[in-house]
Amino acid sequence: MRFMDATFQAGAKIDNVARWCRENGVNPRTFYRHRKRIEEEGQWQPRSRRPKTSPGATPAAIVELIVRLRGELAPDNGADNIRAALETLAARQDWAAAGWRVPVRATINRILDRAGLLAKNPAKRPRSSWRRFSYARPRDCYQIDGTEHVLADGSKAVAIDVIDDCSRVWVASHVAAAETITAALAAMRAAIAEWGAPAMVLADNGSAFAHHNRAKDKTLTSEFSRTLAHDHHIRVIHSSPYHPQTCGKVERLHQTAAKLLHHYFPDPPATLAELQHRLDTVREHYNTRRRHGSLDTTPQACWHAAPTHGSPGDLPRQDDATVHLIHITTNGTATLGNHILSIGRRHADTTVTLLRNNGHVTAYTTDGDTIGTLTLDKTKRYQGKLTPTTQPHPPNHDTTPKT
Repeated sequence: MRFMDATFQAGAKIDNVARWCRENGVNPRTFYRHRKRIEEEGQWQPRSRRPKTSPGATPAAIVELIVRLRGELAPDNGADNIRAALETLAARQDWAAAGWRVPVRATINRILDRAGLLAKNPAKRPRSSWRRFSYARPRDCYQIDGTEHVLADGSKAVAIDVIDDCSRVWVASHVAAAETITAALAAMRAAIAEWGAPAMVLADNGSAFAHHNRAKDKTLTSEFSRTLAHDHHIRVIHSSPYHPQTCGKVERLHQTAAKLLHHYFPDPPATLAELQHRLDTVREHYNTRRRHGSLDTTPQACWHAAPTHGSPGDLPRQDDATVHLIHITTNGTATLGNHILSIGRRHADTTVTLLRNNGHVTAYTTDGDTIGTLTLDKTKRYQGKLTPTTQPHPPNHDTTPKT
Protein backbone atom coordinates (compact mmCIF):
# COMPACT_ATOMS: atom_id res chain seq x y z
CA MET A 1 0.00 0.00 0.00
CA ARG A 2 2.79 2.42 0.76
CA PHE A 3 4.29 1.87 -2.70
CA MET A 4 0.93 2.51 -4.37
CA ASP A 5 0.27 5.65 -2.28
CA ALA A 6 3.77 6.96 -3.04
CA THR A 7 3.15 6.31 -6.75
CA PHE A 8 -0.06 8.38 -6.65
CA GLN A 9 1.53 11.21 -4.67
CA ALA A 10 4.45 11.32 -7.13
CA GLY A 11 1.96 11.78 -9.99
CA ALA A 12 3.15 8.69 -11.92
CA LYS A 13 1.00 7.89 -14.93
CA ILE A 14 -0.54 4.38 -15.03
CA ASP A 15 -1.97 3.47 -18.47
CA ASN A 16 -3.17 -0.06 -17.72
CA VAL A 17 -4.67 -0.20 -14.20
CA ALA A 18 -5.63 -3.89 -14.42
CA ARG A 19 -2.09 -4.96 -15.37
CA TRP A 20 -0.51 -2.72 -12.72
CA CYS A 21 -2.76 -4.16 -10.01
CA ARG A 22 -2.04 -7.70 -11.19
CA GLU A 23 1.72 -7.14 -11.16
CA ASN A 24 1.69 -5.51 -7.71
CA GLY A 25 -0.91 -7.72 -6.03
CA VAL A 26 -3.40 -4.92 -5.40
CA ASN A 27 -7.17 -5.22 -5.59
CA PRO A 28 -8.51 -2.77 -8.23
CA ARG A 29 -11.13 -1.49 -5.78
CA THR A 30 -8.37 -0.57 -3.35
CA PHE A 31 -6.45 1.10 -6.18
CA TYR A 32 -9.31 3.40 -7.16
CA ARG A 33 -10.25 4.15 -3.53
CA HIS A 34 -6.72 5.22 -2.59
CA ARG A 35 -6.25 7.21 -5.79
CA LYS A 36 -9.47 9.13 -5.27
CA ARG A 37 -8.66 10.05 -1.66
CA ILE A 38 -5.12 11.16 -2.56
CA GLU A 39 -6.48 13.30 -5.39
CA GLU A 40 -8.97 14.92 -2.98
CA GLU A 41 -6.81 15.24 0.12
CA GLY A 42 -3.25 15.20 -1.21
CA GLN A 43 -2.18 12.13 0.76
CA TRP A 44 -3.53 8.93 2.21
CA GLN A 45 -4.40 8.94 5.90
CA PRO A 46 -6.37 6.23 7.69
CA ARG A 47 -9.77 7.45 8.78
CA SER A 48 -10.91 7.12 12.40
CA ARG A 49 -12.90 3.96 13.05
CA ARG A 50 -14.73 5.60 15.90
CA PRO A 51 -18.49 5.43 15.36
CA LYS A 52 -20.21 8.67 14.45
CA THR A 53 -22.62 8.21 17.34
CA SER A 54 -22.11 6.43 20.70
CA PRO A 55 -25.50 6.11 22.42
CA GLY A 56 -23.95 4.22 25.36
CA ALA A 57 -21.17 6.75 26.00
CA THR A 58 -21.11 8.59 29.31
CA PRO A 59 -22.55 12.10 28.76
CA ALA A 60 -19.99 14.90 28.77
CA ALA A 61 -21.75 16.57 31.72
CA ILE A 62 -21.28 13.45 33.86
CA VAL A 63 -17.65 13.12 32.77
CA GLU A 64 -17.05 16.72 33.82
CA LEU A 65 -18.81 16.06 37.13
CA ILE A 66 -16.67 12.98 37.84
CA VAL A 67 -13.47 14.96 37.23
CA ARG A 68 -14.70 17.75 39.51
CA LEU A 69 -15.70 15.34 42.31
CA ARG A 70 -12.21 13.82 42.14
CA GLY A 71 -10.89 17.08 43.56
CA GLU A 72 -13.80 18.03 45.81
CA LEU A 73 -14.03 14.71 47.67
CA ALA A 74 -10.34 14.47 48.58
CA PRO A 75 -9.00 12.58 50.41
CA ASP A 76 -11.94 10.15 50.08
CA ASN A 77 -12.07 10.58 46.31
CA GLY A 78 -11.91 7.02 45.01
CA ALA A 79 -14.33 5.57 42.48
CA ASP A 80 -16.62 4.16 45.19
CA ASN A 81 -17.03 7.51 46.92
CA ILE A 82 -17.47 9.34 43.60
CA ARG A 83 -20.19 6.87 42.60
CA ALA A 84 -21.95 7.37 45.94
CA ALA A 85 -21.95 11.15 45.38
CA LEU A 86 -23.29 10.65 41.85
CA GLU A 87 -26.11 8.45 43.15
CA THR A 88 -27.14 11.22 45.54
CA LEU A 89 -27.11 13.78 42.72
CA ALA A 90 -28.99 11.43 40.39
CA ALA A 91 -31.82 11.02 42.90
CA ARG A 92 -31.95 14.76 43.60
CA GLN A 93 -31.86 15.89 39.94
CA ASP A 94 -33.93 13.02 38.46
CA TRP A 95 -31.34 11.75 36.00
CA ALA A 96 -33.74 9.04 34.86
CA ALA A 97 -35.91 11.67 33.18
CA ALA A 98 -32.93 12.73 31.07
CA GLY A 99 -32.01 9.12 30.31
CA TRP A 100 -28.82 9.28 32.39
CA ARG A 101 -27.46 6.47 34.55
CA VAL A 102 -24.84 6.51 37.27
CA PRO A 103 -21.62 4.97 35.82
CA VAL A 104 -20.27 1.82 37.41
CA ARG A 105 -16.96 1.78 39.28
CA ALA A 106 -14.91 0.58 36.28
CA THR A 107 -16.31 3.34 34.05
CA ILE A 108 -15.47 6.01 36.61
CA ASN A 109 -11.91 4.70 36.83
CA ARG A 110 -11.57 4.75 33.02
CA ILE A 111 -12.77 8.36 32.92
CA LEU A 112 -10.27 9.32 35.64
CA ASP A 113 -7.54 7.46 33.76
CA ARG A 114 -8.25 9.35 30.51
CA ALA A 115 -8.09 12.60 32.47
CA GLY A 116 -4.72 11.62 33.97
CA LEU A 117 -6.13 11.57 37.51
CA LEU A 118 -5.69 7.89 38.30
CA ALA A 119 -2.63 6.69 40.20
CA LYS A 120 -1.06 3.63 38.57
CA ASN A 121 -0.43 0.67 40.88
CA PRO A 122 0.76 -2.16 38.61
CA ALA A 123 2.09 -4.20 41.55
CA LYS A 124 -1.10 -3.86 43.59
CA ARG A 125 -2.82 -7.10 44.43
CA PRO A 126 -5.94 -7.58 42.25
CA ARG A 127 -9.30 -7.38 44.01
CA SER A 128 -10.29 -10.74 42.53
CA SER A 129 -7.66 -12.46 44.69
CA TRP A 130 -8.98 -11.11 47.99
CA ARG A 131 -10.43 -13.53 50.48
CA ARG A 132 -12.20 -11.43 53.07
CA PHE A 133 -12.60 -12.71 56.63
CA SER A 134 -14.67 -10.89 59.22
CA TYR A 135 -16.91 -11.77 62.10
CA ALA A 136 -20.61 -11.98 61.31
CA ARG A 137 -21.94 -9.40 63.78
CA PRO A 138 -20.82 -6.06 65.16
CA ARG A 139 -19.33 -6.42 68.65
CA ASP A 140 -18.34 -10.05 68.03
CA CYS A 141 -14.70 -8.93 68.08
CA TYR A 142 -12.77 -5.69 68.47
CA GLN A 143 -9.19 -5.28 67.23
CA ILE A 144 -6.84 -3.07 69.25
CA ASP A 145 -3.36 -1.74 68.53
CA GLY A 146 -1.22 1.35 69.11
CA THR A 147 0.55 3.58 66.61
CA GLU A 148 2.98 6.48 66.99
CA HIS A 149 2.38 10.14 66.14
CA VAL A 150 4.91 12.98 66.21
CA LEU A 151 4.12 16.24 68.01
CA ALA A 152 5.24 19.72 66.96
CA ASP A 153 8.25 19.68 69.32
CA GLY A 154 9.49 16.37 67.85
CA SER A 155 8.37 14.23 70.77
CA LYS A 156 6.35 11.09 70.14
CA ALA A 157 2.90 10.14 71.32
CA VAL A 158 0.86 6.96 70.95
CA ALA A 159 -2.74 6.53 69.87
CA ILE A 160 -4.44 3.29 70.91
CA ASP A 161 -6.96 2.57 68.16
CA VAL A 162 -9.87 0.13 68.50
CA ILE A 163 -11.94 -1.05 65.52
CA ASP A 164 -14.94 -3.36 65.21
CA ASP A 165 -14.01 -6.37 63.08
CA CYS A 166 -17.39 -6.74 61.32
CA SER A 167 -18.65 -3.20 60.65
CA ARG A 168 -15.22 -1.46 60.61
CA VAL A 169 -16.53 1.16 63.04
CA TRP A 170 -13.61 3.02 64.62
CA VAL A 171 -14.94 2.61 68.15
CA ALA A 172 -12.21 4.43 70.06
CA SER A 173 -8.87 6.21 69.87
CA HIS A 174 -7.04 7.11 73.07
CA VAL A 175 -3.92 9.30 73.04
CA ALA A 176 -1.17 8.72 75.61
CA ALA A 177 2.52 9.43 76.06
CA ALA A 178 3.38 5.74 75.62
CA GLU A 179 1.75 2.42 74.78
CA THR A 180 0.99 1.12 78.27
CA ILE A 181 -1.55 -1.17 79.91
CA THR A 182 -3.24 1.89 81.43
CA ALA A 183 -3.61 3.50 77.99
CA ALA A 184 -4.92 0.28 76.45
CA LEU A 185 -7.54 -0.12 79.17
CA ALA A 186 -8.55 3.53 78.81
CA ALA A 187 -9.10 2.97 75.06
CA MET A 188 -11.24 -0.09 75.77
CA ARG A 189 -13.29 1.72 78.41
CA ALA A 190 -13.97 4.52 75.92
CA ALA A 191 -15.02 2.00 73.26
CA ILE A 192 -17.30 0.13 75.67
CA ALA A 193 -18.90 3.34 76.94
CA GLU A 194 -19.82 4.49 73.42
CA TRP A 195 -20.40 1.26 71.50
CA GLY A 196 -20.76 -1.52 74.07
CA ALA A 197 -18.63 -4.45 75.20
CA PRO A 198 -17.57 -7.05 72.60
CA ALA A 199 -17.42 -10.79 73.02
CA MET A 200 -13.71 -10.90 72.16
CA VAL A 201 -10.75 -8.57 71.71
CA LEU A 202 -7.92 -9.38 69.29
CA ALA A 203 -4.55 -7.84 70.14
CA ASP A 204 -0.93 -8.35 69.16
CA ASN A 205 1.86 -9.36 71.54
CA GLY A 206 2.91 -5.88 72.62
CA SER A 207 3.70 -5.27 76.28
CA ALA A 208 0.46 -3.31 76.72
CA PHE A 209 -1.68 -6.31 75.82
CA ALA A 210 0.32 -9.47 76.60
CA HIS A 211 2.37 -10.61 79.60
CA HIS A 212 6.07 -9.92 79.10
CA ASN A 213 6.98 -13.49 80.11
CA ARG A 214 4.50 -15.30 77.88
CA ALA A 215 7.39 -16.75 75.89
CA LYS A 216 8.52 -18.68 78.97
CA ASP A 217 5.19 -19.45 80.62
CA LYS A 218 2.02 -19.63 78.54
CA THR A 219 -0.16 -19.71 81.66
CA LEU A 220 0.71 -16.09 82.47
CA THR A 221 -1.92 -13.52 81.52
CA SER A 222 -1.52 -9.78 81.32
CA GLU A 223 -3.27 -7.20 83.46
CA PHE A 224 -5.05 -6.08 80.30
CA SER A 225 -6.63 -9.53 79.80
CA ARG A 226 -7.45 -10.05 83.47
CA THR A 227 -9.10 -6.64 83.82
CA LEU A 228 -11.33 -7.05 80.77
CA ALA A 229 -12.29 -10.57 81.83
CA HIS A 230 -13.08 -9.48 85.41
CA ASP A 231 -14.91 -6.23 84.65
CA HIS A 232 -16.71 -7.09 81.41
CA HIS A 233 -16.31 -10.88 80.85
CA ILE A 234 -14.46 -10.13 77.61
CA ARG A 235 -12.05 -12.72 76.26
CA VAL A 236 -8.72 -11.48 74.84
CA ILE A 237 -6.94 -13.45 72.11
CA HIS A 238 -3.54 -12.66 70.61
CA SER A 239 -2.20 -12.78 67.07
CA SER A 240 0.73 -14.99 66.16
CA PRO A 241 4.07 -13.37 67.07
CA TYR A 242 5.61 -11.33 64.26
CA HIS A 243 2.50 -11.71 62.12
CA PRO A 244 0.78 -8.29 61.92
CA GLN A 245 -1.54 -9.46 59.14
CA THR A 246 -3.73 -11.13 61.78
CA CYS A 247 -4.62 -7.66 63.08
CA GLY A 248 -4.83 -6.35 59.53
CA LYS A 249 -8.01 -4.30 59.98
CA VAL A 250 -6.62 -2.13 62.77
CA GLU A 251 -3.27 -1.92 60.99
CA ARG A 252 -5.05 -0.59 57.90
CA LEU A 253 -6.95 1.83 60.11
CA HIS A 254 -3.64 3.37 61.24
CA GLN A 255 -2.82 4.20 57.61
CA THR A 256 -6.23 5.71 56.91
CA ALA A 257 -6.12 7.76 60.13
CA ALA A 258 -2.70 9.13 59.20
CA LYS A 259 -3.97 10.10 55.73
CA LEU A 260 -7.02 11.86 57.14
CA LEU A 261 -4.96 13.70 59.76
CA HIS A 262 -2.49 14.89 57.12
CA HIS A 263 -5.31 16.13 54.90
CA TYR A 264 -7.36 17.98 57.49
CA PHE A 265 -4.53 18.99 59.84
CA PRO A 266 -1.28 19.39 57.81
CA ASP A 267 0.72 20.76 60.76
CA PRO A 268 1.68 18.44 63.64
CA PRO A 269 -0.26 18.85 66.91
CA ALA A 270 1.32 20.79 69.76
CA THR A 271 -0.06 18.72 72.67
CA LEU A 272 -1.60 15.35 73.47
CA ALA A 273 -4.97 17.05 73.97
CA GLU A 274 -4.81 18.60 70.51
CA LEU A 275 -3.92 15.24 68.96
CA GLN A 276 -6.86 13.66 70.80
CA HIS A 277 -9.22 16.33 69.45
CA ARG A 278 -7.95 15.80 65.89
CA LEU A 279 -8.36 12.04 66.11
CA ASP A 280 -11.90 12.41 67.44
CA THR A 281 -12.68 14.70 64.49
CA VAL A 282 -11.37 12.34 61.80
CA ARG A 283 -12.93 9.36 63.61
CA GLU A 284 -16.36 10.96 63.24
CA HIS A 285 -15.65 11.53 59.53
CA TYR A 286 -14.42 7.95 59.10
CA ASN A 287 -17.49 6.42 60.78
CA THR A 288 -20.27 8.59 59.37
CA ARG A 289 -19.20 10.03 55.99
CA ARG A 290 -16.40 7.93 54.51
CA ARG A 291 -17.68 4.91 52.58
CA HIS A 292 -15.66 1.76 53.26
CA GLY A 293 -14.67 -0.20 50.17
CA SER A 294 -15.45 -3.63 51.63
CA LEU A 295 -18.85 -2.53 52.97
CA ASP A 296 -20.13 -0.29 50.14
CA THR A 297 -21.48 2.01 52.85
CA THR A 298 -20.23 3.87 55.91
CA PRO A 299 -19.12 1.86 58.97
CA GLN A 300 -21.79 3.43 61.18
CA ALA A 301 -24.53 2.60 58.65
CA CYS A 302 -23.28 -1.01 58.55
CA TRP A 303 -23.34 -1.16 62.37
CA HIS A 304 -26.95 0.09 62.61
CA ALA A 305 -28.12 -2.10 59.71
CA ALA A 306 -27.01 -5.31 61.46
CA PRO A 307 -30.01 -7.27 62.84
CA THR A 308 -28.11 -8.47 65.90
CA HIS A 309 -24.93 -7.55 67.78
CA GLY A 310 -22.48 -9.62 69.77
CA SER A 311 -21.86 -9.34 73.50
CA PRO A 312 -19.68 -10.85 76.25
CA GLY A 313 -20.59 -14.46 76.94
CA ASP A 314 -22.07 -14.89 73.44
CA LEU A 315 -19.64 -16.74 71.21
CA PRO A 316 -19.17 -15.00 67.83
CA ARG A 317 -21.28 -16.38 65.00
CA GLN A 318 -19.69 -16.87 61.60
CA ASP A 319 -21.08 -17.16 58.11
CA ASP A 320 -17.79 -18.43 56.68
CA ALA A 321 -16.19 -19.61 59.93
CA THR A 322 -17.23 -21.24 63.18
CA VAL A 323 -15.97 -21.03 66.77
CA HIS A 324 -15.91 -24.18 68.92
CA LEU A 325 -15.13 -24.78 72.61
CA ILE A 326 -13.67 -28.30 72.70
CA HIS A 327 -12.65 -30.40 75.71
CA ILE A 328 -9.36 -32.20 75.15
CA THR A 329 -9.28 -35.90 76.04
CA THR A 330 -6.66 -37.49 78.26
CA ASN A 331 -4.64 -38.58 75.22
CA GLY A 332 -4.53 -35.00 73.89
CA THR A 333 -7.02 -35.28 71.01
CA ALA A 334 -10.13 -33.30 70.15
CA THR A 335 -13.11 -34.12 67.94
CA LEU A 336 -14.26 -31.48 65.46
CA GLY A 337 -17.26 -32.75 63.52
CA ASN A 338 -16.13 -35.98 61.87
CA HIS A 339 -12.44 -35.19 62.34
CA ILE A 340 -10.02 -36.03 65.13
CA LEU A 341 -7.21 -33.56 65.80
CA SER A 342 -4.10 -34.10 67.91
CA ILE A 343 -3.82 -31.03 70.15
CA GLY A 344 -1.10 -32.43 72.44
CA ARG A 345 -1.01 -34.27 75.77
CA ARG A 346 0.10 -31.14 77.63
CA HIS A 347 -3.39 -29.75 76.92
CA ALA A 348 -5.17 -32.90 78.18
CA ASP A 349 -8.33 -32.32 80.27
CA THR A 350 -8.43 -28.63 79.30
CA THR A 351 -10.81 -26.65 77.11
CA VAL A 352 -9.51 -25.01 73.95
CA THR A 353 -11.11 -22.78 71.34
CA LEU A 354 -11.03 -23.96 67.73
CA LEU A 355 -11.63 -21.35 65.03
CA ARG A 356 -12.54 -23.07 61.76
CA ASN A 357 -12.44 -21.00 58.58
CA ASN A 358 -13.53 -23.40 55.83
CA GLY A 359 -10.78 -26.01 55.91
CA HIS A 360 -8.35 -24.03 58.07
CA VAL A 361 -8.37 -24.64 61.84
CA THR A 362 -6.61 -22.56 64.49
CA ALA A 363 -6.50 -23.68 68.13
CA TYR A 364 -6.31 -21.24 71.08
CA THR A 365 -5.90 -21.84 74.81
CA THR A 366 -8.35 -20.32 77.28
CA ASP A 367 -5.79 -17.52 77.77
CA GLY A 368 -5.97 -16.62 74.08
CA ASP A 369 -2.56 -18.05 73.14
CA THR A 370 -2.26 -19.74 69.75
CA ILE A 371 -1.55 -23.47 70.02
CA GLY A 372 -1.21 -24.21 66.34
CA THR A 373 -2.92 -24.47 62.97
CA LEU A 374 -4.02 -27.26 60.65
CA THR A 375 -5.62 -27.64 57.23
CA LEU A 376 -8.32 -30.30 57.25
CA ASP A 377 -8.14 -33.23 54.85
CA LYS A 378 -11.77 -34.21 54.27
CA THR A 379 -10.76 -37.66 53.00
CA LYS A 380 -9.33 -38.60 56.41
CA ARG A 381 -10.84 -38.89 59.88
CA TYR A 382 -7.60 -38.55 61.86
CA GLN A 383 -5.96 -35.25 60.92
CA GLY A 384 -2.71 -35.61 62.85
CA LYS A 385 -0.89 -32.94 64.85
CA LEU A 386 -1.33 -29.20 64.57
CA THR A 387 1.52 -27.13 63.20
CA PRO A 388 2.78 -25.25 66.27
CA THR A 389 3.16 -21.49 66.25
CA THR A 390 6.87 -20.71 66.00
CA GLN A 391 8.30 -18.00 68.18
CA PRO A 392 11.92 -17.27 67.24
CA HIS A 393 12.37 -14.43 69.71
CA PRO A 394 10.72 -13.45 73.00
CA PRO A 395 7.84 -11.09 72.22
CA ASN A 396 8.74 -8.52 74.88
CA HIS A 397 8.40 -5.74 72.33
CA ASP A 398 5.71 -5.16 69.77
CA THR A 399 7.24 -5.53 66.31
CA THR A 400 4.11 -4.45 64.47
CA PRO A 401 5.02 -1.81 61.88
CA LYS A 402 3.94 1.63 63.02
CA THR A 403 2.59 4.39 60.84
